[in-house]
Amino acid sequence: MWKYILKRIGLALITAFIILSLTFILIKMLPPQRMLTGKLGTRTAFYENEVRLGYLYSSAEKLTDDYVDKLTYEDGHTTYYYKTPVLQQYFSWIRNIVTRWDWGSSEVIMPNVDATVIIGERLWTSMKINIFSVIFSVPIGIALGIWAALKKGKMTDTIISTVVMVLISLPGFVLITFLMLLLCYNNAVLPTQWPNPTDPTGKKVLGYILPVFCLSLGSICGYCRFVRAELCEVMESEYLLLARTKGLTRRQAITRHALRNAMVPIFPSILSEFIGILGGSMILEQLYGIPGIGQLFVRSMNSQDYNVLFVDMAIFTTLGLLAGVLLDMSYGIIDPRIRMGAR
Repeated sequence: MWKYILKRIGLALITAFIILSLTFILIKMLPPQRMLTGKLGTRTAFYENEVRLGYLYSSAEKLTDDYVDKLTYEDGHTTYYYKTPVLQQYFSWIRNIVTRWDWGSSEVIMPNVDATVIIGERLWTSMKINIFSVIFSVPIGIALGIWAALKKGKMTDTIISTVVMVLISLPGFVLITFLMLLLCYNNAVLPTQWPNPTDPTGKKVLGYILPVFCLSLGSICGYCRFVRAELCEVMESEYLLLARTKGLTRRQAITRHALRNAMVPIFPSILSEFIGILGGSMILEQLYGIPGIGQLFVRSMNSQDYNVLFVDMAIFTTLGLLAGVLLDMSYGIIDPRIRMGAR
């Protein structure tokens, strides 16, 4: 088991390196953002930092027309900044991360602020919303799935399945737009946007209701359908019938055997669902004004702030791969009969 875990972690690291390398090369091949606005000192500091990292080089003379930017100072001299070759930037990027953990600085969103600092300030906001949504959606979704499975073929099962089918087909951005119009603008029950850090505690708590509910609703429907399907399949199996013939009541057979075996594929899906919610919160954060990494991803992409965009993509890539490793490990923890990597 440990040998398999170490192998999976190693493969995940290699996969992350390949994905991030390709992402870096593709991003650096995009047209450069010419920052024609802003203070001269701010622009100079950013470009000089890019020169230090090995992504740009400066020249006092105009070499070609394909320059990133030119800065003219008070004494009359002009400095031109050009991109270094992509492969040279790639090896400089590896060296900067390994030796200094330097991923570059922001150009537009927060000029000359380290990109990792910007991500770190916003990551916890996205994590809190997604953690609350998972805590809220998992027990409700599993409970509804169990209820529907136990009432299979009856009116309760039909109602739950129909409601779940309708809600799971509703796009998230449509739902949050409708709820914002109904609860925020028309009736003023909830804040119209994410509260500021200086707002009262009560307003901050109310600010969590809408995003957590919108993120949880799709997960609740997904868990309900998944749990119902798995439990119905287990309840029709032969070993459960054998347990009943040995004298166990229906409740005992379900709690001791059916639920435990049905949870083997269900519990690991919670980890992957968390990552899915984290990625799916980009539109929600943008609409509700939540200062998380989802909104930051959209802003950095629109403003062509490539250093911030790359670190943001690295976060999503790393979380996704770690979730895959934990997903595989959890199978053996839930069911001791499963031995990963065994011959």
